[in-house]
Amino acid sequence: MRRPIFLLFLLSLTFLTVHGFLGFEVAYLVGYGAFALMAALISGTFLWLWFRRATPLALGMAFGWAGAASVIGWWWVYKLTGRAGWMEENPLLFGCLSLYFVGALLHLQVIGRSFELSERAPALAFLGTLAASVAAALLV
Repeated sequence: MRRPIFLLFLLSLTFLTVHGFLGFEVAYLVGYGAFALMAALISGTFLWLWFRRATPLALGMAFGWAGAASVIGWWWVYKLTGRAGWMEENPLLFGCLSLYFVGALLHLQVIGRSFELSERAPALAFLGTLAASVAAALLV
């Protein structure tokens, strides 16, 4: 457990140092770009594991990391292009976000099977989070 905490400290310190010397924009672009590319690589690895039938979670992980890569990548490209107007309220972003949701639902399905829960458990979890989000949006 010490290694992840040390890595968290080291990466946080690195980003804060970049921010301090080169500004928020550079720290943002470097961080988001590196993460988007790393997430795409990890997604591809999990897709390969799914093809090899290595683990039942692999497909959920592939979708989840693809969602991370595409949503973070979307905002990375948005900033790289000088805040391209066509990206601001483009519904294509919801396709990227949907990858995240599919990954989460596949994860919940595998976890539900592990705990011998109903097949409806992932759908109920999704509907619960959706209802909470709708409520929060209506309150703001």
